[in-house]
Amino acid sequence: MAVFEGSFIQTEPLRFAVVIGRFNDLVSVKLLEGCQDCLKRHGVDTNPHGNQVDYVWVPGSFEVPVVARQLALSHRYDAIICLGAVIRGQTPHFDIVSSEVAKGVAAASFQTGVPVIFGILTADTMQQALERAGIKSNHGWDYAMSALEMASLMRQLRSNLAEPYRNTQSLPASFQSANLGNLAAESEEIG
Repeated sequence: MAVFEGSFIQTEPLRFAVVIGRFNDLVSVKLLEGCQDCLKRHGVDTNPHGNQVDYVWVPGSFEVPVVARQLALSHRYDAIICLGAVIRGQTPHFDIVSSEVAKGVAAASFQTGVPVIFGILTADTMQQALERAGIKSNHGWDYAMSALEMASLMRQLRSNLAEPYRNTQSLPASFQSANLGNLAAESEEIG
């Protein structure tokens, strides 16, 4: 039996992309600053001209998922960090945008196997958003920590689980169709 856990100290070979929604940039820029601070303190070169982090600006949070998915499909990155803010207004726009962005970010991760971190703040007011982007704490830091851990964890899983689990033909059809054969095979071998 093995235990896998992401590392926060071996970051040199890791590559990240950060997708930032420009709308509500007062908040998203603060999130980006927190994200960069965390990455730097963990040994990641955050210089846009360096070789570890690329930055992509999009008009707003709604555009984040499609760009995150495209970046993940490139297989150049160990994790994608999505940053932005959706603030409630007087119309149902908030509910629609925040829901679709969350679904899109999750789909980008599931479809590509690359960790895509949901760093889109949803808040009732600008004040709430600013409190979460630097006045009280900066969730940009938290999103970067998630990216560091998941990128490291996925590298470990890919290198340690690659070969022994290729044969899934003896598994129940539900596992085969859900593409979960590797995990099921491991539990059958252990049990």
